[in-house]
Amino acid sequence: MLTNKKIGFIGSGNMGEALVSGLVLSKASEPENIICSDIDKTLLATLSEKYGVQTTTSNIEVVETADIIVYATKPQILGLVLKETAPALDKSKLVISIAAGVPLAAIAAGLQKELRLIRVMPNICAFVRESATAIAAGEYVQEGDVEFARAIFDSVGETVFIQENVLMDAFTGLSGSGPAYIFTIVDAMADAGVKMGLSRKDSLFLSTQTVLGAAKLLLESGEHPGQLKDRVASPGGTAIAGIHTLEQGGLRTTLINAVESATNRSKELGEMMVKDFIAQNGGNKE
Repeated sequence: MLTNKKIGFIGSGNMGEALVSGLVLSKASEPENIICSDIDKTLLATLSEKYGVQTTTSNIEVVETADIIVYATKPQILGLVLKETAPALDKSKLVISIAAGVPLAAIAAGLQKELRLIRVMPNICAFVRESATAIAAGEYVQEGDVEFARAIFDSVGETVFIQENVLMDAFTGLSGSGPAYIFTIVDAMADAGVKMGLSRKDSLFLSTQTVLGAAKLLLESGEHPGQLKDRVASPGGTAIAGIHTLEQGGLRTTLINAVESATNRSKELGEMMVKDFIAQNGGNKE
């Protein structure tokens, strides 16, 4: 899918490197077809040595060289980077942003051009190639653009295509923030194991492996989680006693509320980003 496509990364920090690693190790792209920019020359040298990709300190060089440009900068500086590189962008380029919390409307305001624009949101699990990634397309994308984006981000996990204005915030609340919920649950389970007499090391391992195994069983069996729960919870047994306690503590309600709170916060931050980007561009919303 990505054969002979030049892919550029503006910003080569943790997520940028995760994507480069996924593309190269999965052989979705050849190293010579990838170019990365960053202000950190040491970081660029490491990327070049580890993956054999091209590197540069010039964002403009990335834009001029690549067919697909991935903006992997922090949200706080994305506006400045867009301003810097916008003159070199046109509809021959596919532009992808992974800046967390920055909606397409804000990016469009920053670029002030009719461009093939896609917003993508991976999560932290991209570092182990197990990201749940959402993809949303702008107004001027062309046939095949979404497939190009999916090919890139499928190298670090699984992707879904969603409607930007309706569901991207919900994705953020569920899968973008979701790993933090799971880390909290694993930490609590490990504490419980220690309370019951297990060593900290064994308890943390068992908690982590239990979550991993349960997730894999869900994905591979295709069964509803309620069905699998019933297979574990035998009448009068230990699992149903534990589930009863979870229900008393309001686990379901708490998790639903957490996703809702994170979704609402994502909406608030997105609205702030749109206002900031428009203000940076003289109040002109194009």
